Amino acid sequence: MKKWMFVLLIAISITLTGCGESDASSKLSGRKPPETVIQIGNETYPTKLGTYCWSTSNTSECVDTAGPEGLLEGKEPIVVPPGEEITFIMDYEPLPNEVHLAIYNGDKEKEVKVVNHRFTAPAEKGIYYYSYGVWWMDENEENVSNGDAFYAFALEVK
Repeated sequence: MKKWMFVLLIAISITLTGCGESDASSKLSGRKPPETVIQIGNETYPTKLGTYCWSTSNTSECVDTAGPEGLLEGKEPIVVPPGEEITFIMDYEPLPNEVHLAIYNGDKEKEVKVVNHRFTAPAEKGIYYYSYGVWWMDENEENVSNGDAFYAFALEVK
């Protein structure tokens, strides 16, 4: 089993236990997590929604999908120069209060630091797959998620 699948399965099991109703889940709206795009320069590019759990005051739903490489099979990666600054944009309130970004290159996986919704593309040429995980953690109950989503995208550093 690839390491990213193991991490995803852990995230799913944690999320399923914390995906119940609470007063805070009524702050979430919509049938599923919001769209997220990445901005590179003046251009925006969509990400692909993957696994998620979403709870509103009316419903709760958890969906399991393939990892980034599987979700993006047959899609062209976004071409960027080495070290390019990339920004995540999500037009939704409230914004998630926990985020994690993982980069995959072959069998290698690495956590990428995200600061102010931004990160930097790798310096080395190649194709990189990303999983951007976001959580709407309950403000009143520790370790309880009211919603989470994983978004996939790929960059080709040239």
